[in-house]
Amino acid sequence: MKLRSDLDLIAGWIRPGAHVLDLGCGDGTLLSHLQAQRGVTGYGLEIDPDNITHCIARGVDVIQADLDQGLPEFNSDGFDYVIMTQSLQALHFPDRVLDEMLRIGREGIVSFPNMGHWKCRLHLAVGGRMPVTRALPHQWYDTPNIHMCTVDDFERLCAERGYRVLQRASVDRHHRTTRGASMLPNLLGESALYRLQRHP
Repeated sequence: MKLRSDLDLIAGWIRPGAHVLDLGCGDGTLLSHLQAQRGVTGYGLEIDPDNITHCIARGVDVIQADLDQGLPEFNSDGFDYVIMTQSLQALHFPDRVLDEMLRIGREGIVSFPNMGHWKCRLHLAVGGRMPVTRALPHQWYDTPNIHMCTVDDFERLCAERGYRVLQRASVDRHHRTTRGASMLPNLLGESALYRLQRHP
């Protein structure tokens, strides 16, 4: 199965043979790909029972867990990478989970929808309504998203917490990198991807 473009970009950031923890791993697509193509070992954490069933069918080791409860059962530096794709905005305490990611992983990789994208701004400025886009398809009353942020918001958090940004990318609605999204990520990127590390 062909991997979505943004997930393929993340896969390229993972060194072969690494030990990986995938938070909010969904149906296990990314971890299954990493196991098959890059020889990684590791686990996924997921809360949805249907997704857990899909993970098991793919041969992905998965643990049912609520990320907002923290990750105390995992040792510091127990993984080479801790990944969390498109889940940051659905957490009650995203800053705490990021801290935990960089405690238990030597590197963290995170992606999230960018509320600073021009379509979101237009929805609010012209329509006076919460945005509904391909990256944010839910109405305000039934969205799983709790803490939306922009690229600039996330960068400020990284600076405040002392996270070192190793790599970053912005993608369009088709999950592809473009020149515009690279030059003006906060305005033209629909989703953002970051590879992070604690400062020594």
